[in-house]
Amino acid sequence: MGRVGVLLLNLGGPEKLEDVGPFLYNLFSDPEIIRLPFPWLQKPLAWFIASRRTKKSQENYRKIGGGSPLRRITEAQGAALKEQLHALGQEANIYIGMRYWHPYTEEAIARLNQDGIEKLVILPLYPQFSISTSGSSFRLLEKIWQEDPRLQRIEYTVIPSWYKQPGYLQAMAALIAQELDQVPNPDEAHVFFSAHGVPKSYVEEAGDPYQQEIEECTYLIMQTLNRPNAHTLAYQSRVGPVEWLQPYTEDAIPELAEKGVKDLVVVPISFVSEHIETLEEIDLEYREIAEEAGIHNFRRVPALNTHPVFIKALADLVVDALKAPSIKLSQVYQMKKKVKIYPPERWEWGITTSAEVWNGRIAMLGFIGLMIELITGHGLLHMLGIL
Repeated sequence: MGRVGVLLLNLGGPEKLEDVGPFLYNLFSDPEIIRLPFPWLQKPLAWFIASRRTKKSQENYRKIGGGSPLRRITEAQGAALKEQLHALGQEANIYIGMRYWHPYTEEAIARLNQDGIEKLVILPLYPQFSISTSGSSFRLLEKIWQEDPRLQRIEYTVIPSWYKQPGYLQAMAALIAQELDQVPNPDEAHVFFSAHGVPKSYVEEAGDPYQQEIEECTYLIMQTLNRPNAHTLAYQSRVGPVEWLQPYTEDAIPELAEKGVKDLVVVPISFVSEHIETLEEIDLEYREIAEEAGIHNFRRVPALNTHPVFIKALADLVVDALKAPSIKLSQVYQMKKKVKIYPPERWEWGITTSAEVWNGRIAMLGFIGLMIELITGHGLLHMLGIL
């Protein structure tokens, strides 16, 4: 089979407080995070948003120790995966490619090129596919592949999503059961799945399958858990003025309290590692919301991290991928029902869906321009004497 490699893809995170600003700039520079009709606006807007959010984000990271543990945990997952693959008789080098911070995807590709990898499995550490996570990394990888002739010798395959993998479902169910059993009346506790949100337009306009995969994953985990508990799915981490997938976590928790829920077991469904969204957003912000609403027994299911059943699931995914026909990066979007990736669609005149989308985007750009002018005190409206 030749030298085998596994490329683990993840978001990345700032390891020190001084990394926060550059990390946010990288994040918002990605057109799959903020889709704009004019690509030349991407980096100026990213700089503006990062500048405005850095101080607040640093405060949040300070609450969890001054940096993200994501790299450390992902490296531990990679080491555990290598060991598990060895136990299954499959030798492989593990590479970690982060989208927005070190080690960057480009760094991982350079290393596997140096190592002479002949067969590669590309495995995103996102169970469910989304344009803004796996899709963004796949788009970057496709660009790298086209620009680097050395990569043409590598036979590779992609695992687009894996939320149905039995071992993954079993590991999630085991962690949920572990928390439920700490509640005085386990069967009465409410299981609350909190997934990272995406703008609603990604699903309705761009064909992102994320919502469907999250909903199906939630159902499969509850089936695997096989307990009588009621459950809810909501979405967290919303930013900006546009509508995101609903219900929002911060709204759904007080609504459950109003219905008499006293014991809440929160499941971070779209995360396989502890990071800012679990350690600060769920553990601190949402816990406070729950307590203010009257839910005082708030338990959070830990992320999978290096749970042995989960690591075995990842190893099984790799072994199966090596045996199956290869899936290329260009095929992923066709498999995901023709997801529309950036750049956005062309303008259409008349009362059409595309025209309405563009009208909304242009209106948003006007609003952003107005806000920048109000904050900085400089711009066209000031020059004209309107402001």
